[in-house]
Amino acid sequence: MRRLCRMRNEIAAVVSFLKRLVKLKNKVEVEKMDLFAERLTVALQEKFEGHWVPEKPSKGQAYRCIRVNAFHKYDQELLRACSESGVHYGDLGLPWEITLWVDPGEVCTESRISISQLPHFSSDKDEMTSDYHSGSSDEGSTRSSPLTVTNRKCQVTQGAEAHTPLTYS
Repeated sequence: MRRLCRMRNEIAAVVSFLKRLVKLKNKVEVEKMDLFAERLTVALQEKFEGHWVPEKPSKGQAYRCIRVNAFHKYDQELLRACSESGVHYGDLGLPWEITLWVDPGEVCTESRISISQLPHFSSDKDEMTSDYHSGSSDEGSTRSSPLTVTNRKCQVTQGAEAHTPLTYS
């Protein structure tokens, strides 16, 4: 149970990020989107239980990876959340290639899209918000921005890193 509490922020960041991506396509009704987010949260908590070691964040890293690409067209937890919420997987409108690494204290995303929306905690409230970053990128390049979350506050900086980290402390 204690590990479940520890992974709550990281899972919330993943779900918020994916929810924002899905909203961009505007194919999923608000009620279904909210149910999808709830079901995905539960699916990820159940999957990560027993594979969450804060003392060794890299342990279980591949198991906690959410990946969609030409070789992995469907992620099982995303499929489960879709099934349980009545959302058609294709309506998610995810990029053709996206990877999310969910580790204790950090969530990173890498994708081949030119828009990056990252969830973070506002400095005034305990609510998740998002910064919108857009720009053009080469077809083969990755658009990313690091985001650090400390004590549920954030600082956003632009960078050229290969991943987009959300760091919790």
